[in-house]
Amino acid sequence: MKEIKILYLYPDILELYGDFGNIQVLRYRLEKRGIKATIVPYSIGDATPNFNDYDIVFAGGGADQEQSILAKDLLQYRENIKEAIDNGVFFLLICGAYQLFGKYYKGVEENIIPGLEIFNYYTEAINDRKKRCIGNIVINVNLDGNETKVIGFENHGGQTFDIKTPFGDVLLGNGNKFGDNKEGFFQKNVIATYLHGPLLSKNPELADYIIKYCLDRKYNENTVLEPLNDEFENKCREQLLNEFLNN
Repeated sequence: MKEIKILYLYPDILELYGDFGNIQVLRYRLEKRGIKATIVPYSIGDATPNFNDYDIVFAGGGADQEQSILAKDLLQYRENIKEAIDNGVFFLLICGAYQLFGKYYKGVEENIIPGLEIFNYYTEAINDRKKRCIGNIVINVNLDGNETKVIGFENHGGQTFDIKTPFGDVLLGNGNKFGDNKEGFFQKNVIATYLHGPLLSKNPELADYIIKYCLDRKYNENTVLEPLNDEFENKCREQLLNEFLNN
């Protein structure tokens, strides 16, 4: 039986707006196809993980306080994380985790939370705590030549700058900062985004992009995924897209 191993970072700290749902969706879509899904949680104090041992690394969102707590712990794995990314391990990073993989996060009080500096972007919070990029968001994404609309929910005060390869073009919402036309960060095996919701429950095509990438990489084949019955999900998507983009 084929297997996909998922490292779930800080499930007790980084879990805003249903981000755990992304793990549930991946497990469901793998198991429906007869593929074993092995989910391994990691948090502060656990045995040191080797990031290269996994097919997917997932980390969800968290507020400033949570980020400052785990930043020091995460930094000790910087070289191993960088090696895993270079080796093609897939990373899905939501909100706070997205920010931590950049140069730094500057909080409202001018405090600096150091990032992993894996990527060159950086994030700074605006001074007004009440002013946030918040609400439904739709972006247009290119997944290996296939264009699709990705739906999510954003809620962030941090403004992320210096993104050279965004995840998608904003059709509704703010994106990386107020009024931006770009959202997130994307390279073949890294998606870093502000989209909560959870992201993958609203976007089965994106979940399957990740699954196919991991199977192709691990088993050295051009995987053709068995289609699943996404009729309900697609009807929900059609309704949401119609409501969000046509009003």
